[in-house]
Amino acid sequence: MMSQKKKIHMIITEQLEGYIINQQLSSGDRLPPERVLATLFSSSRTSIREALKILEMKGVLEIRQGSGTYIRSVDCLTSEAPILSANPKTNIYEMLDLRKVLEVECAGLASSRATSTDIANIRHSLLAMETASTPEDGIHADFQFHLHIVYASHHSIFIKLMTNLTEHMKNTIKVTRSNRFAEDNKREKSTMEEHRDIYLAIASGNGNEARQLMSNHINRVRKELSESMLFNEQAESYL
Repeated sequence: MMSQKKKIHMIITEQLEGYIINQQLSSGDRLPPERVLATLFSSSRTSIREALKILEMKGVLEIRQGSGTYIRSVDCLTSEAPILSANPKTNIYEMLDLRKVLEVECAGLASSRATSTDIANIRHSLLAMETASTPEDGIHADFQFHLHIVYASHHSIFIKLMTNLTEHMKNTIKVTRSNRFAEDNKREKSTMEEHRDIYLAIASGNGNEARQLMSNHINRVRKELSESMLFNEQAESYL
């Protein structure tokens, strides 16, 4: 049976991989100090150090004594074989299917596993959505909100899935938001309310409510997307 210590540093390793991809870091870029990463991932510096060593052995990082940790290569993080179909419309709906399976359970798990830092990260993303001044800012904040819920589940396989599908997830949110909000601007307000309710359920530790609210949210996104007259045109730009 895998030890708890091993589980933790494996989860941190996957979270670091996701962080590198999400921040679009490339060869030569420097990672934040260990103490900052420990706060970001709600972990001990020992677990962070173990995760950094694993990524160094994989050729992703280079640890320079007295200088810091730098990106050596991200090739092994972005070389996954294509797993989506060539049909943009199919990809959108299948990603929503996957999100429902993954994010509903993550919302429930986050309700019991989230640390204070996890809750703060979800809340920060929610506030960023509320104050977004451009559609691009709204898309980014929306993605970060859902990403931090997955991280807060502390489920290594779910985190790995999200890491591998980061760009597809972002594109799905971009297409669904642009179509749904263009069709009816009242949907943006209702979407904010849904995200706020999900956050409150997770923060209060109500797993069943968090699961139900996330399920309702994704079902509503799918329904409104199907109703959108702009879908066929916008879907062509997906991927």
